[in-house]
Amino acid sequence: MRKNTFLLLATCLAVNPALANSTDRQQVASIVDEAFGSLMRKHQVPGLAVAVTIGGKHYFINYGVASLETREPVTEHTIFEIGSVSKTFTATLGGYALATGKLSLEDKPSMYIAELAGSAVDQATLLNLATYTAGGLPLQFPQGVDNDRSAISYIATWQLEAEPGTVRRYSNPSIGLFGHLTAKALGGDFAGLLELEIFKRLDFTHTFVRVPENVMASYAWGYDADGRAVRVNPGAFDEEAYGVKSSAADMIAFIDANLHPERLDPVMREAVAATHKGYFKVGGMIQGLGWEQFPFPLPLERLLAGNSRTMAFESNPATPAQRDANSSTAVLYSKTGSTNGFGAYATFVPEAELGVVMLANMNIFMPDRLEAMHQALEGLAELAR
Repeated sequence: MRKNTFLLLATCLAVNPALANSTDRQQVASIVDEAFGSLMRKHQVPGLAVAVTIGGKHYFINYGVASLETREPVTEHTIFEIGSVSKTFTATLGGYALATGKLSLEDKPSMYIAELAGSAVDQATLLNLATYTAGGLPLQFPQGVDNDRSAISYIATWQLEAEPGTVRRYSNPSIGLFGHLTAKALGGDFAGLLELEIFKRLDFTHTFVRVPENVMASYAWGYDADGRAVRVNPGAFDEEAYGVKSSAADMIAFIDANLHPERLDPVMREAVAATHKGYFKVGGMIQGLGWEQFPFPLPLERLLAGNSRTMAFESNPATPAQRDANSSTAVLYSKTGSTNGFGAYATFVPEAELGVVMLANMNIFMPDRLEAMHQALEGLAELAR
């Protein structure tokens, strides 16, 4: 049944680069279509948006539809759920709180929530929470923990599995609590702060935590494994961990901000720069605030290993990251994200002046998603030289 639903969807390839010439457009479109167009056709994805920035020039390549019911075509302003790519925005809000002197990464959770005083999690720092090194907080909250209040109660009784700072266990509760504490430090509501202090400062027009009614028509429907139209459900620390909805146009503007934080106002410059520091080495990946870092260029195998099920579902040894300030090695900053009906990927390489965003209204099989991005990056990096 699902196969018939998605079979032979028309692929709509539209390139709208405001700053690029026709030769560049054709080359970028060819590279993107070979990687992501093939990915879309293989998985029968209803709609997909790809945005590329090379040397400040933007390219938008859009495929398919935002809704199988309305047949509304995907554009660079279509709003997709970006899943855990949201964590890069949570990290940026944390960087904003750092830049404005509202918190320190060495703070303990009980400084902002008295209930956590004396708890196991209070042995960790905000840095540990933001980098999933708090001592083994799980990937998800257990069943029944479905709001922020019950999340705090659960964390208050949770027990360490390892000393903070010794293992990385990827965790929505961990960075969710970091975002929650950041909002406490800033004295406001997380979603409101993110939209006012980060999205507004970056001049976003189609990025929200809570999509307002007047732009709901631009909000794509996601499609689950059975082909049902779905959108993300509320949950404990959902806004902080996976709650952002955004467009390809806004996301590539965010990538540009990360490529050139020096062009931002002083506070945002510090906020974005704070997310670029690497803190813990975990296998072949370095964990920063939100972003995961790899040397570039890198073999596909290393990218796959850094995003494997082992990295997502298990505790992995973590050691303090040591980066030579004089190193000439380029760095790839990367983050994937998914909800039940959406898949996303955002990445950039400052040394190559290159960034790519992929947004889809289906949770595409992760290794295939990684392979497509790797293929596109290789071709685009060659073009950027």
